[in-house]
Amino acid sequence: MDRNPSPPPPSCNQEDEEDLAGGDCIGSTVYSKHWLFGVLSGLIQIVTPESAKSGSDDDEQQMELTEETENEICRVWDMSMDEDVALFLQEFKAPDIFMGVLAKSRCPRLREICVGILGNMACFREICVSISSCEDHGQVLLQCLCDSDPPTLLETSRLLLTCLSQAEVASVWVERIREHPSIYASVCFIMSSSTNVDLLVKVGEVVDKLFDLDEKLMLEWIRNGTARLPDQPQEDSEEQPVFSFVPSILEAARQIRSENLEGLDVYMHILQLLTTVDDGIQAIVQCPDTAKDTWNLLFDLVCHEFCQVGDPPIILQEQKTVLASVFSVMSAISASWAAQEHPKREEVALPLIDSLIRVLQNMEHCQKKPENSTESDPEEPTNCGSTQDEFHMKILKDISCEFLSNIFQELTKETVALGLQEGQLNKEKCSCAFQCLLPLYSPVVEDFIKVLREVDKALAEDLEESFPSVKAQT
Repeated sequence: MDRNPSPPPPSCNQEDEEDLAGGDCIGSTVYSKHWLFGVLSGLIQIVTPESAKSGSDDDEQQMELTEETENEICRVWDMSMDEDVALFLQEFKAPDIFMGVLAKSRCPRLREICVGILGNMACFREICVSISSCEDHGQVLLQCLCDSDPPTLLETSRLLLTCLSQAEVASVWVERIREHPSIYASVCFIMSSSTNVDLLVKVGEVVDKLFDLDEKLMLEWIRNGTARLPDQPQEDSEEQPVFSFVPSILEAARQIRSENLEGLDVYMHILQLLTTVDDGIQAIVQCPDTAKDTWNLLFDLVCHEFCQVGDPPIILQEQKTVLASVFSVMSAISASWAAQEHPKREEVALPLIDSLIRVLQNMEHCQKKPENSTESDPEEPTNCGSTQDEFHMKILKDISCEFLSNIFQELTKETVALGLQEGQLNKEKCSCAFQCLLPLYSPVVEDFIKVLREVDKALAEDLEESFPSVKAQT
């Protein structure tokens, strides 16, 4: 479960030590109940001062915390990762206090810390269920996702992801989000305009989790081609930015691609989820600019960034899930283009064949066991490793083979000749492709051999000798 960052706690003063010595500890911890009560009471006073006055002076005071107050609340943030402390805060109804702060305070740092504390507390099932079951709390927290402060948005996203990962309450949050169209607008705005990599990754994880949990919500967001910015009045609609979901995803992916592979993996998986429904594929390919931008980004990733010539084969281990998503999306776009007889598909055939075969070659190398050895050297990363790794490798192989077979089916004599001339096709690469495609895609291999025989009869006969099953059919 994802936790919030831990600010370093300040040293206990003498009063703290006396409280601890007097049996003032929270559970089995060394934290003081008396001190915590004091901090929470101070929080109440911050948002509801006894002698509150209206005016700009009070507004200015709400925008900043004193250093002492910030240090104390940050210490609570740190403490809240402890289950005893989190349960004690729950018993003391601290979530109500934090929600009051979020509803009333204009201080970005204070709001960030309060959401962060709630995020830590929600890591414990009982507290997560309690927070999630309160409709008022849910409304306040969703409103935080429309905040303009990136740190607050980050902590809110972490909290939402924690709740969505809790099976007992996930459906409650999905339904709440569905009922708030402003969430769609906020998410698109963040993805399309933020440069904060941590925030983009976390928001992507929230979207990925939402779509994985509920296809109906995904369809609604796909169909929601435009949205107004949060809190903008209806009468300003003509001047409001237009948000399309796929371009927002692409912009976020471009922003994080060089800095966070795991985050890029998340956004590629979101695109892959979109291609599981017809509306999602149409959202990608219906607009020529969107289709072009999507294809260019994915093509650049697989042909110029991932699993390149000279990379060690083991690199496939960390790239396997993102490559599977990328190839899956490209395969869906390519199939749509084939139906439309789009000329682009012919231009990219050879570079894609080269990349796909290189992935399959590296996969074969990665899965080989050391010769003359019954046990693998734990320091030699030649095997796929865990069952989970093997599962993801199989998914990548299946997707790669299906995509490669689709490209092979469309190869013309001229394209094959060019591939042999430029090196994307040769005996070694064809042998690797055949090894992976057979026997499932035998008709595809047989048709390719027929085309190859017209271009290079010797190579075709050589491959037939290596793969007798194909020779018997041709």
